[in-house]
Amino acid sequence: MAKLEQMLLVPPTGESSQGNMPAAKLLGMRTHQMPGKLNVSELFFEVPKNYSKAQDGSLRLFARSVKRFEKPVDISKTEIKQPPWLLFLQGGPGMPCKSPQYYPWTDILLDKGYQILFLDQRGTGLSSTVTARTLATEGGPAKQAASLKNFRADSIVMDCEAIRKILTADYPAEKKKWTIMGVSFGGFCCGTYLSNFPEGLQEVFISAGLPPLVKDPDIIYKYQFRRLAERNKAYYEKYIEDIHRVKDIIRYIQKESVILPSGGNFSVLRLRQLGSYFAFHGTMDIVHDMICRLTSDLNQFGFFTRPTLAAFDEMMPFDTMPLSALIHEPIYARGHPTRWSADRVMSHIPEFQRVSVDGPEPVLFTGEMVFRDMFKDYDELRNLQETADLLAHAEDWPELYDEAQLAKNEVPIYSAVYVDDMLVHFDLSRDAASKIKNCKTFITNTLYHEALFSKSNEVMKQLFALRDDTID
Repeated sequence: MAKLEQMLLVPPTGESSQGNMPAAKLLGMRTHQMPGKLNVSELFFEVPKNYSKAQDGSLRLFARSVKRFEKPVDISKTEIKQPPWLLFLQGGPGMPCKSPQYYPWTDILLDKGYQILFLDQRGTGLSSTVTARTLATEGGPAKQAASLKNFRADSIVMDCEAIRKILTADYPAEKKKWTIMGVSFGGFCCGTYLSNFPEGLQEVFISAGLPPLVKDPDIIYKYQFRRLAERNKAYYEKYIEDIHRVKDIIRYIQKESVILPSGGNFSVLRLRQLGSYFAFHGTMDIVHDMICRLTSDLNQFGFFTRPTLAAFDEMMPFDTMPLSALIHEPIYARGHPTRWSADRVMSHIPEFQRVSVDGPEPVLFTGEMVFRDMFKDYDELRNLQETADLLAHAEDWPELYDEAQLAKNEVPIYSAVYVDDMLVHFDLSRDAASKIKNCKTFITNTLYHEALFSKSNEVMKQLFALRDDTID
């Protein structure tokens, strides 16, 4: 075992100066060489499920770290290096990380001198995965809902801080801080980190994720429906033939009961959720391709074929990421119940509430929203309806952001903000930037929500320009 691995497997003695929260326990670490001259390590940690109640048991977290693979000419002179850590916080909620070699910006950050940690946030990927079956081990719906309250940004950030302590246990005091980079929901987590543990942070990079400092999701959805109306208009102008095609599909699924390969229902609600793809670069075409495929099946055979249904099934991943549906609205809750916000807000917007197959008006697609009836349509969610209702009506959500702390923040923040972002509205991002001290923003109307992945070079260039350039 490498010397670094041996050191990490020995828990640090005593508490650091960063507070009383204990370091995570490293359960195991294995390193493999990957294509692209990368050394990727797989790490498992143990942390409390509830940091305020040790008796509630523990969770196992999974992460991958990556650094450059370098084979020295003279191995007798090999030294252990301590490059600064950068933690990547994935979007979501409920989404795991991919392996480092699949991210287009991994090489960029490694060239900057960082070693990167890709954490599967609690409940995602290999980190104590949340599914209907794993939740059933908690007990009934009330106990499941109580457990799920520990899967928001506040708990995720405590996990990160506990992991930072163990990973930097042998670092000198001046090098123990790390950099974090968050995208979308990962950016919200950055806001919570800055609120609760700013002393652990060296700098923060955010893409499409300046946290909306709102008390509940209602205002989020009001903005999102506004942007959705614009994106629907653009979609149907590009694919005018899909106005009648979508209506033909709806007529068919209203008449016939269509069961998807996953066991879920092919419902009108589920069809309309394809609009979530409108938030990304080039993905209107993906929606059109699916509408074209469904229409072709009906025209040729009078029913949907198995390959088409399987392709449609895979486009909305709530069966494999139920945590995303369960806490999508609660990630915005700050002391107030969410009460199925998307359903309530949409009920007051006639053009989205109305689904008519008669007349010239198109049926509008919805977006990245969670509706109550989804828990009837998705097979994995069906046994979680009562749990979801309890979460929707819970009132005891703790605070996620310390706005007083954010107003006096000293940690440098570099944020990319997109004017036409469908998921994190520009107005709310601009408001957050004005309330968080030491926050520099790159603002553009040429990029969409997932630009960190699809336009990596441009976004990373602009983020580091914010850090490195001077103002003249």
